[in-house]
Amino acid sequence: MDATTGFLAFLALTLVALGATVASGLKARVRVHMGCVAASVVFLGVTIYFAEQLGAEYDLESAGWVTPLHLALAKLATLSYLLPLASGWATLRNRRRRRLHPVSYTHLTLPTS
Repeated sequence: MDATTGFLAFLALTLVALGATVASGLKARVRVHMGCVAASVVFLGVTIYFAEQLGAEYDLESAGWVTPLHLALAKLATLSYLLPLASGWATLRNRRRRRLHPVSYTHLTLPTS
């Protein structure tokens, strides 16, 4: 698989897995939720791998200030996985910590049209 196809495919899979993670969390489907979380993390890792392969094919320095800004935002987005992972782990170990991980509230529902 070439870098462009791999990046786009795994970015799409990451987004789908994140959507499934949120949906399963809102429904308090713990086992499904944990599988979706694992898939999201793995897909993100593979997406980053392909993004680095793709970046090697282009002269990113010619983009000027855009490159460091993009990399900073990408790193921030990746680090943003840590808080829900930590709060989810804490909730899994002790259900009284559910306030740390609001997706596990069963009274939250998705908006309907």
